[in-house]
Amino acid sequence: MCKSLYHWLLISWLVFLPTTSDALTVGAERPDAYLPLLKDKRVGLVVNHSSRAFDQHLVDYLIAQDVKVTAIFAPEHGFRGNRGAGEAIANEHDVKTGLPIHSLYGKTRKPTAAMLANVDTLVFDIQDVGVRFYTYISTMHYVMEAAAENDKSVIVFDRPNPNIAHIDGPLLEPEQQSFVGMHPIPLLHGMTVAELAQMIVGEKWLDTQASITLHTIPILAYSRNTAYNLPIAPSPNLPNAQSIQLYPSLCLFEPTIMSIGRGTDFPFQVLGHDHLQLGSFRFTPQSMPASAPYPKLQGVELTGLDLRNDTRSGLTLDLLLTAYQQAVTSELEFFTSPSFFDKLAGTKALREAIIAGQNETQIKAMWHADLSAFKQQRQPYLIYQEPH
Repeated sequence: MCKSLYHWLLISWLVFLPTTSDALTVGAERPDAYLPLLKDKRVGLVVNHSSRAFDQHLVDYLIAQDVKVTAIFAPEHGFRGNRGAGEAIANEHDVKTGLPIHSLYGKTRKPTAAMLANVDTLVFDIQDVGVRFYTYISTMHYVMEAAAENDKSVIVFDRPNPNIAHIDGPLLEPEQQSFVGMHPIPLLHGMTVAELAQMIVGEKWLDTQASITLHTIPILAYSRNTAYNLPIAPSPNLPNAQSIQLYPSLCLFEPTIMSIGRGTDFPFQVLGHDHLQLGSFRFTPQSMPASAPYPKLQGVELTGLDLRNDTRSGLTLDLLLTAYQQAVTSELEFFTSPSFFDKLAGTKALREAIIAGQNETQIKAMWHADLSAFKQQRQPYLIYQEPH
């Protein structure tokens, strides 16, 4: 049964119940820290549905504060967060404010000089989940690059990373760079968007010689061991905290024959196939225009695992290894797009190790030294206290 956008947004608000103390304050809710930076500036906002300030959208809040907002820039899933993964987003105008909305997911992923002609300062305020292939940080990269090239400043309003406790996975290799991985960081990098923005500048990862003026608005009363459940779903297929917790591990199944529940009420919380027997749970993916218009194995009853109460977190490989071995036994081609799997992983080595029959301990040992080096490399850019 298709779900309406209204239903999805309602579910998002009901499932993501804040569990932190009132002391935690996201960057968007610190106007004393950023309004002086926006005074007398023409402001472009890189935002989506997660960009909330107090009880309203950041666009509406800033306009109410007499900030001169001149443009909106929309990432994957669109300004309202109602487009499926990979769905092209068109330029349009916001019905409420009349502001132009420039799509940064489609033919254009980097703001053009024309888009920035009426902008002095760009504000980035989007909820991320701390995984390298989640494309909001790629959009941030291109926004920063365009700002440097066109002499615009950038302000990043910081928000918590729900996977901040985890640093794991291979570092991205240069030949695997794409929109689902632009920086030589682990699959789980353990940084907030403001910390990552500072690292992008400090490590000179922008593809330009031009300098950039970057400001960050940190979160108050936040550390790397602060528990935080997001107040709103960051994208249509991550509808709750459980899906975000499983996302780093299950997204690697996207370029395989397996379904991770796109086209169901529990995306990134199940795993199944019609010819493999990982478990006995049954589900049938269906088209859902607001989240999965054309899901894998649409209309086919699948059997597999219900992971809605699973306690795994971070990056685990046991399900991937088990599913691969079952596919081999059943003489099925497991990887439907080896090149895309390598881009998600950031390396060919993971896929090659799976094919070679290595276990999880052997595979994770491959990137242990790189992770140790990365932890040292990122240290100068961290804003928040590390756990003792």
